[in-house]
Amino acid sequence: MTTGHSTLIDAIDALLPQTQCGKCGHPGCRPYAEAIAEGEPINRCPPGGEETIARLSELTGEPSLPLEQPAQMPLAAVIREAECIGCTKCIQACPVDAILGASKRMHTVIAAECTGCELCVAPCPVDCIDLVPHPDWQAATDAAERQAYLARRARLGRRRHQARQQRLARLEREKRLERQRRLIRQGTRGSHGGPGPTPPQRQRHMAVKAAEQAVRRAHMQFESAQRRDDQEACRLAEAQLERATALLEEARAALASNPSP
Repeated sequence: MTTGHSTLIDAIDALLPQTQCGKCGHPGCRPYAEAIAEGEPINRCPPGGEETIARLSELTGEPSLPLEQPAQMPLAAVIREAECIGCTKCIQACPVDAILGASKRMHTVIAAECTGCELCVAPCPVDCIDLVPHPDWQAATDAAERQAYLARRARLGRRRHQARQQRLARLEREKRLERQRRLIRQGTRGSHGGPGPTPPQRQRHMAVKAAEQAVRRAHMQFESAQRRDDQEACRLAEAQLERATALLEEARAALASNPSP
């Protein structure tokens, strides 16, 4: 990705409302910005409305087309807490981590952080989530206050969505690393005569391959972060690469210490 192309994506993303609702057909505002930079129509953002289309048209030079779906006013989700069964499905669906709760415990929405994306509504098995006009939008008394609210929502929505994506990526990496550690431990136990589902040497080879794949993934993530000039992503990828490399060395050592007969 060239620097100019990346700059265009950043500029497009800065104009989007950061509700992360997916109504454009993409899993968030940043992916839609990338699609627009590749030539996708600019009229697929209901929360952005006609104003966002006009700004995107001015930036990209694309024609200002009517919205594909009706414009959407700023909303907030409200959980009818007495009816909540604590299933956590809404928590898992929220793209900005704006819902508090735990399994089999009542959930509640942090209104100030809710982008009104509606993604929590469909997964709710007891239909106890309502969408209402956002209280901060309703409290605005003039155009300047409304614009200030939209800017604040976009800023917070982008930051919280990025934090969530990083958290989920970190958890997925930790799961992969733990699976690799289990393979290494199984191989080590098997070399001492312990039972296992596969021959010990095969397990050790599998552990090495899994660690090699983790190192390759970390290299790719680091190179991608460098191309985007994303310092935080570079830092996370470097840490992941260090852990994956240590696992690979451990797996190779286990394999070398127990050569095939």
